[in-house]
Amino acid sequence: MNTKTVSSPSLFQLIKGGASSGLGAPLVLLAILGMMVVPLPLFLLDLLFTFNLALSIVIVLAVIYVMRPMEFSAFPTVLLMATLLRLALNVASTRVVLLHGHEGTHAAGKVIEAFGEFVIGGHYTVGLIVFMILTIINFVVVTKGAERVSEVSARFVLDALPGKQMAIDADMNAGLLTRDEAKLRRDEVREEADFYGSMDGASKFVRGDAVAGLLVLFINVIGGLLVGTMEHGLGIGDAARIYTLLAIGDGLVAQVPSLLLSTAVAVLVTRMSKSQDMSKQLAGQIFGQARALGIAAVVMGLLGMIPGMPNLVFLGLAAGCAYLAWRMSSGRAVSEAAKAKAEPAAAPPNKPAELTWEDVAAEDSLGLEVGYRLIPLVDVKQGGELMARIKGVRKKLTQDLGFLVAPVHIRDNLELAPNGYRVTLNGVPLATGAVHADKFMALDSGRALGPIVGVAGKDPTFGLDATWIERGARDHAQSLGYTVVDPATVIATHLSHLVGSHAADLFGHDEAQALLGNLAKTSPKLAEDLVPKAMSMAVFVKVMKSLLADRVPIRALRTIAETLAEVAPKTQDPTMLASAVRVALGRQIVQDINGMDDELPAYTLAPALERVLQDSLSSGNVALEPGLAERMQQSIADGVQKQAALGQPAVLLVPGPLRPLLARFVRQTVPDLHVLAYNEVPETKRVRLLGAMG
Repeated sequence: MNTKTVSSPSLFQLIKGGASSGLGAPLVLLAILGMMVVPLPLFLLDLLFTFNLALSIVIVLAVIYVMRPMEFSAFPTVLLMATLLRLALNVASTRVVLLHGHEGTHAAGKVIEAFGEFVIGGHYTVGLIVFMILTIINFVVVTKGAERVSEVSARFVLDALPGKQMAIDADMNAGLLTRDEAKLRRDEVREEADFYGSMDGASKFVRGDAVAGLLVLFINVIGGLLVGTMEHGLGIGDAARIYTLLAIGDGLVAQVPSLLLSTAVAVLVTRMSKSQDMSKQLAGQIFGQARALGIAAVVMGLLGMIPGMPNLVFLGLAAGCAYLAWRMSSGRAVSEAAKAKAEPAAAPPNKPAELTWEDVAAEDSLGLEVGYRLIPLVDVKQGGELMARIKGVRKKLTQDLGFLVAPVHIRDNLELAPNGYRVTLNGVPLATGAVHADKFMALDSGRALGPIVGVAGKDPTFGLDATWIERGARDHAQSLGYTVVDPATVIATHLSHLVGSHAADLFGHDEAQALLGNLAKTSPKLAEDLVPKAMSMAVFVKVMKSLLADRVPIRALRTIAETLAEVAPKTQDPTMLASAVRVALGRQIVQDINGMDDELPAYTLAPALERVLQDSLSSGNVALEPGLAERMQQSIADGVQKQAALGQPAVLLVPGPLRPLLARFVRQTVPDLHVLAYNEVPETKRVRLLGAMG
């Protein structure tokens, strides 16, 4: 008959199992709190006192060997648990001392007896002095200093938190960090703030523990005298000797781990946030200076030659310092000689380096150059908000246009005017402007009650008359009906307008590949059938550029792809493909123009002009006679101006074949006009004709 031997689980297995199931910390906390109420046997009390001392030593060593303070992020919680354990042991040992102290110094357990008899030699006066010295060192020196450092560190870290987060956003906007790297940096900054904030509060635990240890000692001494003399009939001398020795032993058992934990707190909060071993850091910065060791050897040698001094000790230390200084100097000289010997072989000084393709500088897709007086708008340390505004602009444009807008690389340019800035597209200047970094721009929205004092200027985005006012006059200008804008918003608005107008120039093969990659995640078959089966990547890019040039967002990528997959087998002409996509996106296009209104106010072409344009298009001659083009442009501009005065959009309805021609014609001259084909207007919209442009 086979028998099975079932072994009982060990203590380590129980603790490990509790930790893995999430019950470890609650059970430990409840056990610590229960120790304050439930009497403990002497054996268990000795075991817990020993464990408390070992735990403090482990925590100190962990603090010393940790590479960065943030790697010990659980330290505040560990500190709280260790403090509660020590206080619970104080309460448990006090109960034992007062109940059984009359039996002798062995009544409170071996650990307390050992500290009372062996450590202080059984002399309670000496023990009291030693305990007071340890308390002073712990409370006045270590704990007080650690508390102050924790407070200052927490204040500095919390004050620097907004600046660090804005710096991370600026690096991400400048393309120096990816989105995942920026998220990781933000998490590190937030964890650092939480850690030092927790350390500021946790240091109060250590301070309170030191005070509690001092009070518990006096309570034990006074309570022991009363219990020993009044209840057990001991003499005043015997009661003082027994209970004072037990109280001091109990206090030392708790005060030594408390001192170790206070030291651990001080070491952790005084370390720099740098990934380096503490031993190497101290050795390199204290004993890594050959000059300092040499001077120390000379001073120690002079002191060792004075009669009456311990000459052997001083001269021995002087010799040791001199030897270390000599070894460091000789080692540094050897390394420098080896480096100097290796440098000529690696690269001859007079031989010019060969040019490579890496020397060809790549132009930024979007660039912003600023004059030197506008640098404070960019510098986060000086409170600059331009980085955050540009990030918001990129996010809004990305959501509106339907593709990821390229990062804006910002640099200073001393060739610009001090208050000037310049926006570049693919390295080519696109637009310029000027702002005053220390002022606000006030715009008259037509309801201003009077003039305002300031520097006259122009709104860089729309060319409106503006006044640059002092920052303190902002409320006054707003009360007069002016629209007041800060300089960072002025630049960001100008940049947003330019990017929206030139979105087609920012879209390329990389952006197209990214769009198709996103489409493949949701509609893999559609993406596979579109490129390269139905059309080439080059044709797809031209179609998307054509849509963006007409200010049509490409957010509805699935609708665009389905339309292209249907029409592409019939034609590969990008213009015809884009026209087919516009018809499929008609509802979105019209809704972007006049929202949810049922009626669409629109102009049409005069019949005679429409025939002329159709004849020119059918004959292949798309160039217009200069006089005709000028008159047509003036007629269109007058219609747009009338609609703008009414606060309504200006729409021109034309036949489908004429729409691309007229859209290119008015794109730069009358940018506020929307040119639509008849078949692009959805059936749910009623068209209200405003007249004919001829």
